Amino acid sequence: MSESRQTHVTLHDIDPQALEQLVQYAYTAEIVVGEGNVQTLLPAASLLQLNGVRDACCKFLLSQLDPSNCLGIRGFADTHSCSDLLKSAHKYVLQHFVEVSKTEEFMLLPLKQVLDLISSDSLNVPSEEEVYRAVLSWVKHDVDSRRQHVPRLMKCVRLPLLSRDFLMSHVDTELLVRHHSECKDLLIEALKYHLLPEQRGVLGNSRTRPRRCEGASTVLFAVGGGSLFAIHGDCEAYDTRTDRWHMVASMSTRRARVGVAAIGNKLYAVGGYDGTSDLATVESYDPVTNCWQPEVSMGTRRSCLGVAALHGLLYAAGGYDGASCLNSAERYDPLTGTWTSIAAMSTRRRYVRVATLEGNLYAVGGYDSSSHLATVEKYEPQINSWSPIANMLSRRSSAGVAVLEGMLYVAGGNDGTSCLNSVERYNPKSNSWESVAPMNIRRSTHDLVAMDGWLYAVGGNDGSSSLNSIEKYNPRTNKWVAASCMFTRRSSVGVAVLELLNFPPPSSPTLSVSSTSL
Repeated sequence: MSESRQTHVTLHDIDPQALEQLVQYAYTAEIVVGEGNVQTLLPAASLLQLNGVRDACCKFLLSQLDPSNCLGIRGFADTHSCSDLLKSAHKYVLQHFVEVSKTEEFMLLPLKQVLDLISSDSLNVPSEEEVYRAVLSWVKHDVDSRRQHVPRLMKCVRLPLLSRDFLMSHVDTELLVRHHSECKDLLIEALKYHLLPEQRGVLGNSRTRPRRCEGASTVLFAVGGGSLFAIHGDCEAYDTRTDRWHMVASMSTRRARVGVAAIGNKLYAVGGYDGTSDLATVESYDPVTNCWQPEVSMGTRRSCLGVAALHGLLYAAGGYDGASCLNSAERYDPLTGTWTSIAAMSTRRRYVRVATLEGNLYAVGGYDSSSHLATVEKYEPQINSWSPIANMLSRRSSAGVAVLEGMLYVAGGNDGTSCLNSVERYNPKSNSWESVAPMNIRRSTHDLVAMDGWLYAVGGNDGSSSLNSIEKYNPRTNKWVAASCMFTRRSSVGVAVLELLNFPPPSSPTLSVSSTSL
């Protein structure tokens, strides 16, 4: 190279102090990376291909990530092609978006970067309101030059997931939104989603899809239930990553024979029996605050009911009101806070379970006051109608029901004579049932849930006592194996799964409960 014949060589785009430190490092193999030198040291080390120093700089910046600086570090990593740091900083931005969106760095972002962030399915926000507020704050930071971008930004805000009250009192009244006809179309789309809940399967698009934070883990919640001497209001949660149970906040009401389902990032406990009466009350659990809050009560008292979530709506079917078995069903919309009656089932079903498969609800088995049922019926929301499907191979009430890989599984239950451990699954394409491997323990009044490609059978009763044991089914091997036991024995328990970024929640003690051999 020509420099080999020069007495003076000029190094461009490199800080003199950083170069001095790197020359010292070449002789001593020691260098101290800190706040004072990292921004000059990293580009210099990168230019001179001193990858050890470059990696140390990236590691230091990674340890310094904070809502106030993560966007700057992300940009710095991008400029200097530090791919691992760039990926980690971007993930940090997504996970801490609410705090990041209130910083000066966010307000100074160019339009494309804002659009990229608010378009992400992995954005971690407690509600879509935070995304809407962040967008308006960014626009108003330089309103004259940015107001033109409002339509493009609003297309990325998932307006249908906002509550109707928020849409009317904040979005519809915002002049920056009202000024653009494209925004009016988006608002109409959101209100239509609210006003036609039975059509949500058809109306669904990228703006109706709930966000799911990258890096979240699936957590199984066991809610309420009962044992020989008590009905429980306490709840516990199982983290598959650590194979440990944690106690979480107790419900305000003790509930056995309860229906539980998850919508978005909340659990809903519906109806049940408190030891004295059958309940119409409903409460929801927020894992971020580790608190239960009351929701609007159902129109009918229901214990031993079936509950499932579909297209952001909560369905409750059948059950017992304290006097008779029910065939009625109703639907709750968390966006509007209202319960609405839907078509009644053809059969009264107590101890029924409900699951969703291919956009339809399935009410499985149960007890009609005289016999245990093998019948199953399917509800199609778009036409508000129930229709029968093929009968199960066995009569079953109080069975566990869940959907895994496009199949409807039914495990255990009671056939009127004994508690069952047999398991069968339904193929909607052939409208037929087939047997699969039985559980290791006879169970009824348990619950069944799909998680991480497995089925989990949780608690229940084996015919003589309440259970705290859990077993899980692998469809690839057709085998059931033991999982870690719950702390509490729970029959008539409700179970659901949430995807959580941070678990356990604040003030939740860990319970070390070893696996048992089934």
